[in-house]
Amino acid sequence: MKMKNGRILASLGLSLVFLLVGGVAPAHAEKLVLGNEGSYPPFSMVDSSGKLTGFEPDLAREMCKRMNVECQIVVMDFKGLIPALLQNKLDAVVSQTKPLPERLEKVLFGRPVLFNPDSYVVPSSKNYVFTKEGLKGVRIGLQRGTAQAKYVAETYGDAMLPVFYDNPDQIRLDLASGRLDMSLGPKISWTNEFLSKPAGKDWKFAGGDLWTGGGEAGSSWITRKNGQALLERMNQTIDTIIKDCTFTKLRKQYMEVQLLPEEAACTRQ
Repeated sequence: MKMKNGRILASLGLSLVFLLVGGVAPAHAEKLVLGNEGSYPPFSMVDSSGKLTGFEPDLAREMCKRMNVECQIVVMDFKGLIPALLQNKLDAVVSQTKPLPERLEKVLFGRPVLFNPDSYVVPSSKNYVFTKEGLKGVRIGLQRGTAQAKYVAETYGDAMLPVFYDNPDQIRLDLASGRLDMSLGPKISWTNEFLSKPAGKDWKFAGGDLWTGGGEAGSSWITRKNGQALLERMNQTIDTIIKDCTFTKLRKQYMEVQLLPEEAACTRQ
């Protein structure tokens, strides 16, 4: 009897250890892997120490803090973000993405995080006519896999001579060196990173404001089609960040121009 009781106590002891160590161990904190291109200042860039900075990484970190989740932000070329998302290597993309029809078929788009029309960047001395005939043979620098590249191909066919790059910094270098005749990109980024700097003193916007993202305005963060619950949490959290003006405070660290109409309430304070 004593031996039997000993076995029972030993069994209970092992069960207790199992419960404490393995069976009902405290749940691990939720972790999300987010993708960002890291080469689109002032929205995202990698500093000299290797740290990812910029408005969108800062906004993403604030979102993760409020969602009470651990987030890892992975940097990769923009053209690789959606494929990585679809291959389950990422949970979401936190680089501004335009809702092109072919993208809408593959991924879910969240609430807009900014409105940023595109425009052509051309030499101040040039007055191009924006038709196939007027732009025939013009060398235009474009980032691979972007809405701007698609827009140029669909609008001008083979009249223009597109030169493709992995990031906007490479385009700006070739513009300044005379290897390109023009580019097409978001006005906020091109103002901050080129036209307002010495290298861009002989360049200007032309062709008016364009929306190259199809029928819907605004750029958003995205998830997979099965990520509806996550996207709703992200949307709700970003809404709170905008409402309490944290969005505007983060944005002002990098640029003066408003990104969303809702910011007007914060700029009046």
